[in-house]
Amino acid sequence: MSDSTSDHSPPPADDAGPAGAGHVDAASQEIAAIYAKALLSAAETAGKTAKIVEDAAEIVGWLAGEPKFEQVLASELLGDDEKQGIIDRVFVPRYDGTLIDFLRILSRRDRLGLLRPILRELARQHSEIRGNIRVQVTTATALSDAAATQLAKALRPLVAGEPQLEITVDPELIGGAVVRIGDTVYDGSVARQLQRLESQMINRSVHEIQSRRDRFRHSGGN
Repeated sequence: MSDSTSDHSPPPADDAGPAGAGHVDAASQEIAAIYAKALLSAAETAGKTAKIVEDAAEIVGWLAGEPKFEQVLASELLGDDEKQGIIDRVFVPRYDGTLIDFLRILSRRDRLGLLRPILRELARQHSEIRGNIRVQVTTATALSDAAATQLAKALRPLVAGEPQLEITVDPELIGGAVVRIGDTVYDGSVARQLQRLESQMINRSVHEIQSRRDRFRHSGGN
């Protein structure tokens, strides 16, 4: 895998924003998507997609429990030579050469701080190619397996694929659910419905006040 694995050259490191694996800004996420696409392409060319996706998931899980190690990867105090040494000691004994080559490219481009977001994005892109669509669902109470299955079935026509539900619970919703598919949010929560009702009542009251004022002025003019 060479440094020219993507048709779209990633922006310089200074444009990436703060390197943090838990939450990344929009610019960093865009960069992560570019690198993930490059890795997925390299994996497909090598005929090792399943293996690399599996290894990437393993690394993501491991990094989640090793925040200090992630800080080392992202550190500007270490040069490329030192980070290449870390790759040799930590990753080379366990992972495929295609993935190792990719890690070396990240090191040379000072992108190892985005390793976990990149590998998460790799999993998302791979899942999407297979027809699996990520759907974020927030409910007031935990869903049973049967309810989750029913919800996934109802969402299939909407996503034109197989919904992969990521369910979180937020008691403040009162009831109902909020469904997010990409950038689109479908809010069917009771809390949101109450907000809409309150807004409608306020608008109606304002309209009635204005109407009465207009009638009063009209009567006074006569």
